[in-house]
Amino acid sequence: MFDHVVFNVRDFGASRAFYEGALTPLGYHVVMDFGKAVAFGTDDKPSFWIFEREPYGTATHVAFACNGRETVDAFYAAALAAGGTDNGPPGLRDYHPGYYAAFAYDPDGYNVEAVCHHG
Repeated sequence: MFDHVVFNVRDFGASRAFYEGALTPLGYHVVMDFGKAVAFGTDDKPSFWIFEREPYGTATHVAFACNGRETVDAFYAAALAAGGTDNGPPGLRDYHPGYYAAFAYDPDGYNVEAVCHHG
């Protein structure tokens, strides 16, 4: 459904460091860099962007698909190590059977999730 997602951020350096750390366990890396705008993706496809620009918001939520629970756990640990704050440790959720997720707030307060939908 989506080709890419963009978050506007206040402190580009802090946000870039957060996402470089948090998304590495998911296989994402920087695929495009325009100074105060950077895209992360797998392979060479830019799918998640951060831009240092206004307006900012914190009501946005994005969930990254993971292949298994170990990847969700690794995302959570990496997100906190990269300066994120806890918004829900790895675990099963009541959304549907097998929904295993972890949540962290990025430096701007965006709710970032890693999720797998199977054992």
